[in-house]
Amino acid sequence: MRFRFAHGFVLGCVAAALSGCGFFGGEEREPWRGKVEAACLAAKLVTPTDFTRPIDEIDGPGVCGLEHPFRIYAVADGSVGVQPAARLGCPMTAVLNDWMVRTVQPAAKARFGVAVVEIKNAASFGCRTRNNKRGAKLSEHGFGNALDISAFILADGREISIARDWRRGAPEAQAFLREAHAGACGAFKTVLGPGSDEHHENHLHLDLARHDPEGRRAYCRPTPVMPELPPEPQLAPEGDEPAVSYAPEAKGFDGPTGSIGRRFGAEVSEPPADWQTDE
Repeated sequence: MRFRFAHGFVLGCVAAALSGCGFFGGEEREPWRGKVEAACLAAKLVTPTDFTRPIDEIDGPGVCGLEHPFRIYAVADGSVGVQPAARLGCPMTAVLNDWMVRTVQPAAKARFGVAVVEIKNAASFGCRTRNNKRGAKLSEHGFGNALDISAFILADGREISIARDWRRGAPEAQAFLREAHAGACGAFKTVLGPGSDEHHENHLHLDLARHDPEGRRAYCRPTPVMPELPPEPQLAPEGDEPAVSYAPEAKGFDGPTGSIGRRFGAEVSEPPADWQTDE
């Protein structure tokens, strides 16, 4: 009888979307989520394609879910695969596309001479608490509002891994990852990578959480650093021998991937005192 009771209790917890068992603390889905999703769809920031496919509403467990999710097989007009495919909302998909075009691809071409053709999806939608900690707030993953990326695959087959290359990779790989991280800050509202805490040593966590009522503040760790680009070769005047000298080393970087911190009016700041990192 004890076994039956325990078994029934566990099944009851699952059937009740875990909320009554203390996993999600009775949270309610904030109204801003639906409003932002509706605005994104109305503006057609994301439209159905072969690689961006609408799927059925995700309703639960508990307050997790979103009304108009997409299954994302590729971003950047289909040029960058997402493996495995991610389940994301419209706002997250739109910002992911923008970041890939404005930051990641220019950085990859500058550092490696080739484009990124795939990103490794470590986590997209999943109803759980932050860092899977019992009693913590719900993760943005539970609303299709977050993506974890563990690696970037280049057109020549190379894999740039966060776990391997953030600290121990070749200089160009380390610079690329830091540029991708820095360029995400402000576009996304939470950006976490190696050095932020023990939960993010092997991936970049990107989400669109609200850290203030207007959704303008961004929380980015470690502190974003925008590396300098390598010097570009000077073009030889027509008819002369090919140039062998290079431009002086840049003192700063103001190129297309340097939009950090203030993008979309974001303010990079400290989180609230009771804020917990997401994973």
